[in-house]
Amino acid sequence: MIGPHGALSLALALAAVAAAGCAADPYRLDATRSAAGVDIAPYAIHEECVSLEAGDRIDYYFTSVAPVAFNLHYHDANAVILPIVRERVTQDSGFFAADRKQIYCLMWQAGAEPTLLDYRIRPLPPR
Repeated sequence: MIGPHGALSLALALAAVAAAGCAADPYRLDATRSAAGVDIAPYAIHEECVSLEAGDRIDYYFTSVAPVAFNLHYHDANAVILPIVRERVTQDSGFFAADRKQIYCLMWQAGAEPTLLDYRIRPLPPR
């Protein structure tokens, strides 16, 4: 039998574990993510990944100084699925609705020129 102090200690320990579990998910998109002046070296990539449930929607926007290859992708076993692909662009924006629970990554790759990237990703309310 657990005494009153033991029960309180157990409850506090369980609450701490639950809170740490929520805070530890680096892919969770609770609020807008943005960055300015992200330096991408020639042929290097920058990636921002978010966890989405089926039906979740995001709004994205970016600009870059030099053209980049941009995609939004996810991994399914050994396959890379690319719902959005843009080649040699300096800006793009749009909406994306997830059709399955997955970690989705927005990826920018510089070409021969280095570039600076500004971007914003924000969750949208469910429809």
